[in-house]
Amino acid sequence: MIVSSGEYDIDHLDGFVAFSEEQIVGLVTYVKRVSEVEIISLDSLLEGRGIGSLLLQGVETTAINHQISQVLVTTTNDNLQAMIFYQHRGYRFKKVIPDAVDLARRQKPEIPLIGNNHIEIHDELILGKQVISAV
Repeated sequence: MIVSSGEYDIDHLDGFVAFSEEQIVGLVTYVKRVSEVEIISLDSLLEGRGIGSLLLQGVETTAINHQISQVLVTTTNDNLQAMIFYQHRGYRFKKVIPDAVDLARRQKPEIPLIGNNHIEIHDELILGKQVISAV
């Protein structure tokens, strides 16, 4: 997985897996840093059942337990559903990185040009949430 913060092998990241009747129904991976936890991937196979929210809460709890005040997540300009999902859960836009996907596509040409809702994919958007109040 390539995002503006780096290139990641999600098989080697920390994360949580959600199961239902012994079937995997969701997965979140993340990277812990000194001042933030960055979500690298969040996937729910059964939408509308709270799986994504539960996985997100797991990451937020991990941040709190490690005294890390902020959780960040990166999405792309076409992913309106992700923008809605995260904003409903208290995440705010922190940064737009123009052309980040275009740059990633040079390393990984299989990244599609057209994404959700037939929107061209070019930019990354970083959303964040303070999970521990500043003192």
